[in-house]
Amino acid sequence: MEGDIEAARRWRVPAKQIVAECAAAAAVAALAVLGAGDVQMLLLAGVAAAGLAALALRDLLVPVRVAADREGLTVVTGYAGHRRVPWDEVTAIRVDERRRLLLRTRLLEIETADDLHLFSAFDLGADVHDVADELYRLRP
Repeated sequence: MEGDIEAARRWRVPAKQIVAECAAAAAVAALAVLGAGDVQMLLLAGVAAAGLAALALRDLLVPVRVAADREGLTVVTGYAGHRRVPWDEVTAIRVDERRRLLLRTRLLEIETADDLHLFSAFDLGADVHDVADELYRLRP
């Protein structure tokens, strides 16, 4: 039984990030209320607050982005859905790293025959290279 627990892993959005998103949505909503006399300010702050709230809600509803065990993966799809993918349907696991200007982005790519699932370190709460290495170890 302990081996099964060790063989199952989950990567989730960090709680601190969710709290920051909720705080940012509340702060921008407060700006919208304070700027109610200015229609443009109200519109821009309202749209920004709604967008931040939508991100925070998704992270609250579906904090686990990737889960893996000996049988396969469960990945988040769409806004708040899940998809179970057996290991034999996973065609590739890789890290895509790009540099543009002064920024470097890294994404974990999990490819199946019909989908490509992309996850950042913000989604996983861990370095994407570490997650890829662990997925390789779990994969039969």
